[in-house]
Amino acid sequence: MSKNSEINFVGQPILKQIVDLLSVIDLKGIIAKHKSDRYYKQYSSYTHLITMLFGILSRCDSTHEICEGMRGMRGKLNHLGLKSSPAKSTACDGNRNRDRSFFESVYFALVSHYQSFLSDSRTYGLTFKEVLLVDSTTIRLFSDIMKGVGRDPKGDGKEKGGLKVHMLIDAVQNVGKFIKVTGAKVNDQKFLKELKPEPYSMLVFDKGYNDYVQFARWTEKSVYFVTRQKSNALYRVIATLREHNRRKGKAKVLREELIELEYKEINAEGETEVKTVILRRVCFQDEMERNYVFLTNTVGIEAEK
Repeated sequence: MSKNSEINFVGQPILKQIVDLLSVIDLKGIIAKHKSDRYYKQYSSYTHLITMLFGILSRCDSTHEICEGMRGMRGKLNHLGLKSSPAKSTACDGNRNRDRSFFESVYFALVSHYQSFLSDSRTYGLTFKEVLLVDSTTIRLFSDIMKGVGRDPKGDGKEKGGLKVHMLIDAVQNVGKFIKVTGAKVNDQKFLKELKPEPYSMLVFDKGYNDYVQFARWTEKSVYFVTRQKSNALYRVIATLREHNRRKGKAKVLREELIELEYKEINAEGETEVKTVILRRVCFQDEMERNYVFLTNTVGIEAEK
């Protein structure tokens, strides 16, 4: 039986329509700003951008597959403004050497132009300037090669070898705002230090990002957050705001408290100080009678929201 070597392509009209969306931004101005065509004679920034779009929309898994797919289009590339498909080595060099700030500027220029078309229905009833989601995913790579950046297996099947992609997402517009790639062994808490949310923004993230020092700094700057409490968290209850009995099969808030958490911070003199931050602790039961404990620094919003 012969091997099926057929390559599946995205329809030419669809790819062309997507490329046409780039016409609304000053692409030449962005190229000039970042000097992204400097030292490149044939593999221009525009060609690089179209190559990456082709690879993503065609769901290619490698640079080889991208270049072979574009080569198979032959004379049709002129519709995309390209004279020829890039060689694999050329595409790899571009991915390795071209400044990523060019692609970042293209992305945010498009988001800025088309933001009025992005859904804002989820802002109804919210008083925050932005609602931002923080999450990460681990990309497993060859464990021997990436051993220096991955975690050793714990014996529970959760091997952490490879890279970790952290992402900050605008929950209203459903677009990414910031991405950082680290080794899988890097603690999630370090990603929060990279963020610079504006006052009156709301961040939502999982308990792996819990950092009491960062919580205190955000509270001082009127930056709000919601996260889950770690099972080993130590705290002192200041006040119980309300408490309800459990009801089978009904989602409801069981308890709401003000708590005090301790953290250590190094002052200007280099000395370690023990400080505290006051947060709201909310115990919640869902319809399946699963219990969740949330921490937040918001005080004027009902827990049900």
